[in-house]
Amino acid sequence: MSGIAIAQVLGFALSPVISRLFTPGDFGVFGSFISITNITAAGVTLEYSQAIVLPRKNEDAFHLFVIACLATLTVSLVCAIACLVLPHSINRLIGTNNGWAHVFLVLATLAAGLNSSCQAWCVRAKAFKHTSSSQVIRSVSSNSLQITLGYFKAGAPGLIIGDVLANVLASASLFRVMLPDMRVLRPLVRWERIRRVAREYRDFPMYSASQNVINALSTGLPVLLLTQYYGIGVAGAYAFGMRVLGVPMAFVHRALRQVLLQRAAESQHDGQRLSPLYIRTTLGLLCVAVLPALVLGIWAPWIFSTIFGNQWYSAGELASRLVPWLLFSFCNLPAALFARIIRVQRMVFMYDLVLLALRTLALVLGGLHLEASETVLLYSLVGAIMNAVLVLLVGNALRQRERATTGRNDHHASYG
Repeated sequence: MSGIAIAQVLGFALSPVISRLFTPGDFGVFGSFISITNITAAGVTLEYSQAIVLPRKNEDAFHLFVIACLATLTVSLVCAIACLVLPHSINRLIGTNNGWAHVFLVLATLAAGLNSSCQAWCVRAKAFKHTSSSQVIRSVSSNSLQITLGYFKAGAPGLIIGDVLANVLASASLFRVMLPDMRVLRPLVRWERIRRVAREYRDFPMYSASQNVINALSTGLPVLLLTQYYGIGVAGAYAFGMRVLGVPMAFVHRALRQVLLQRAAESQHDGQRLSPLYIRTTLGLLCVAVLPALVLGIWAPWIFSTIFGNQWYSAGELASRLVPWLLFSFCNLPAALFARIIRVQRMVFMYDLVLLALRTLALVLGGLHLEASETVLLYSLVGAIMNAVLVLLVGNALRQRERATTGRNDHHASYG
């Protein structure tokens, strides 16, 4: 967490500089680009990367890594074909008239898949120092590139180029760490075993990957639809607000996700109950988030205009409307991770379909009948309620699973 703290603090400390080098319109284009890349990145490994930590044998885990890399190459190729076939549609979504963004869209998708796969292997190997150092590399390179390009008035391309190249450097750092394991395990790779492992963990591409894509789509919809209803400036204010508020969330989530996933997988392998860990981490996150949420809900416009400049006052207004959603989103990390560990992806998949429908409805109705800040608040309240529902659903599924396991153990003991 210390390494990731350095990365996040550095990024936040340089935000006042970046905010004065770029306009809300620049952040509108950048936000649209990030929304699209988040959707492609959400399913780029078909979520086989998230399964890497689960097998007992390193050979099976490495076969999952190979599958994740093959999926990354395939999805990146499909993305490249889409850019060639539908260039005008993609430009319209991003908000640019040039084809330069297509190259970086494909590169961002490829880097995201390789980063996710290598990071999952480092988590399995408990190489947390290396994962945190990769985040430092990403933060330093991203912010330095964006500041340099912003100084030369690069506009939206400067934001995009800095972000994509930083992800490439972070991925290269993680790939270098796992090279020793790769040299040992690569000769053991067999197509027959790849097919067997792919079938064994097929619920990850069937449910988790689809769930991630749907979730990324519902999260990215505000920037895309706010652009359509209120203009690129409002979308840019929203994107900048999310960028700033994402810093403390990413600080905790990125570190806790790695440690909690590995800890929960170990507990499951050892036959321990998972519900105490689930309850403790969920309530702990809630306690951590309450006070900052209150501060942002009341003073976000003043904070944004003071720190980042007067042009970002509207970003602070929108950020204050997002607080209810972000509060409960901050607390649902254990729910998202434990749902994969206890393999209830189908339930979460159905939940995400409902969430996507409700969020889309809120944005469309708001865009037709409400002001921008009111639309964002409606979107935020839908997200807050649904995140609370997810926490309860996964907690209930976890208790039922443990109750069933206890019942089977008692039954076997009575006949022992």
